[in-house]
Amino acid sequence: MHIIVMSIANKVPLIKAVKAAAHIHNPTTRVYGADVNEKCIGQYFVDCFWQSPLLEQLHIDSFIDYCTAHQITLVLPTRDGELLYFARHKIRLLEAGISIMISDEAIVQTCLDKFLFSKRLAELDYPVIPSYESIPPGMDAYVVKERYGSGSKAIGINLSEEQAAVHMLTLEHPLIQPYIQGKEYSVDVYVSGRKAKGAIVRARELVVHGESQITTTVRIPEVETMMMQIAEHFPFQGHIIFQVLLDGNQKIHIIECNCRVGGASTLSFAAGLQSVYWFMQESIGTTDKELVFERSKEEKRLIRHAEDMLI
Repeated sequence: MHIIVMSIANKVPLIKAVKAAAHIHNPTTRVYGADVNEKCIGQYFVDCFWQSPLLEQLHIDSFIDYCTAHQITLVLPTRDGELLYFARHKIRLLEAGISIMISDEAIVQTCLDKFLFSKRLAELDYPVIPSYESIPPGMDAYVVKERYGSGSKAIGINLSEEQAAVHMLTLEHPLIQPYIQGKEYSVDVYVSGRKAKGAIVRARELVVHGESQITTTVRIPEVETMMMQIAEHFPFQGHIIFQVLLDGNQKIHIIECNCRVGGASTLSFAAGLQSVYWFMQESIGTTDKELVFERSKEEKRLIRHAEDMLI
């Protein structure tokens, strides 16, 4: 039984975390890595590298054939652009004996659409930041971002109404939200069956191109409890990440949710949320009651940095 990590790119810390979990699960488990880029850095850190075709050219039967030929029974998606592909084929993969860490298609689609996500949570009275398809007048300041997917390269923050209107023209599917001052956090949650095993809140201390470069675990029980409640309300499965903001009055504002592991989720792994290991254990029949969440008593900090490798 082996695992394949999709879209490995330069996700070296994640690959190392998957290898560590695999060694605990079964020392004979090999970690495969897939990417369309034949020169991706991640290939030097996996046990076997597969230069995969573009998803548009990859028939699910061909993917299954590759997995079967290499005794791969576990799949870990890592990129927003591949989530719907694998969610749509989740049943087909399971029928072929291949487990994949992915939520059902409906909730994946909801989370990829920030407007729909905001609408769904607002209907349930959760404190989500409201989203609009056109500029609502009268707000003090605006945030303008892409409606679909993740990433913040094209985001406009703390804009006037006039600036927001101009920034909208630079985006393909603009989404408008009120600008709220506060501190942003990521919340990693793991869902086994319909039960949230635990949550780790991470303070995003240095963010570059939408990814945390310096992040520290913190205890905010109200945030942990609320995110676990939301995770159990919807048909989430596996690892998910919420982005939330706490304003000056410590009021929670939910920003979005990603149905995958993130670049800094390795910090949550180290703090006790053993998502990859639990996923592996579930694939061999371990029940959610047997998966024990023991949070680190001490807070941990992750600093992402470049490192040379000599071969």
